[in-house]
Amino acid sequence: MTLDPYARAIMDALTLVFPDLGGAVTDAAEAREILALAPDLPVVVELPSVVDRTIPGPEGAPDIPVRIYRPVPDQATVTPGVVFFHGGGFTICNVALYDNFCRELAHTTGATVVSVEYRLAPETPYPGGLEDAYAATSWVWTHAAELGVDPARLAVAGDSAGGNFAAVVSLMARDRAAQGNPSPAIAYQLLVYPSVDLAEDGYPSREENGTGFFLTTQHMTWFHEQYVQGADISDPHMSPINAPDHTGLPRACVVTAEHDPLRDEGDAYAAKLAAAGVAVDHIQVAGMFHGFLNMPHPTAEKTRAAVFAAVRAGLEGTGSTAGP
Repeated sequence: MTLDPYARAIMDALTLVFPDLGGAVTDAAEAREILALAPDLPVVVELPSVVDRTIPGPEGAPDIPVRIYRPVPDQATVTPGVVFFHGGGFTICNVALYDNFCRELAHTTGATVVSVEYRLAPETPYPGGLEDAYAATSWVWTHAAELGVDPARLAVAGDSAGGNFAAVVSLMARDRAAQGNPSPAIAYQLLVYPSVDLAEDGYPSREENGTGFFLTTQHMTWFHEQYVQGADISDPHMSPINAPDHTGLPRACVVTAEHDPLRDEGDAYAAKLAAAGVAVDHIQVAGMFHGFLNMPHPTAEKTRAAVFAAVRAGLEGTGSTAGP
């Protein structure tokens, strides 16, 4: 299916203002300055409580800023919890750019959402941001009573690089629990067009969609240079598709888009989870590009509704309601 014409117009407008990463723009600080010039987005969903605060970081690391979204007006009402990691190639973007998405996620699922401002590369390469993601998830789990969250109904979620963190945090929690170490009990993982294999070849979608669809192979190479900095990209904590065993992981919702360089690895990860006996809601969206889910587009709105219904059902322990 060709790219939806309305989606094409949105994508072209985004491309005009997005930094030319790995081309004219090679400095991460400059890229962030360009993104900061974008006007603040109007709030689409009002919630009873949206609070910015900091929580303890990993040992020896700075505190982590988080934004906490409560869908109910009091702390006595216990809700599910979602720990959210924004996208941006491990290098750019922030919680503010995902504010409306997290508001809608909290409102629609009835969950308390904790959006994490993890440290970015290249200033903090692998595994710094990942360690922040795990520390934040652990903090939400251990402080569930304070947050009004049910620790048995905790999800991790993220898109793109944030999807990588959500997948890896799920692996880390499973493995540390198996070793007898205290670790968060994760009930669900939402992976939106996740980056799950940092190798730069082997997937046809990277060639098919490597130029002309917003996220490019040039961008991806630049992102990886900032984040990897000599680390082993085959390590499952960097490329979770390489984990030797995917059994026992939380139920998942995996979203992929037809015109996305990351499409094939996301599809492959959904298949690996399913083959390992993990219940998977796999939502494959035709005619869309990387980053579409946050856009004002009918397909994006329909997909968000399906995704949020899948998350809600997963956290309630009911059957899948997902569908594009």
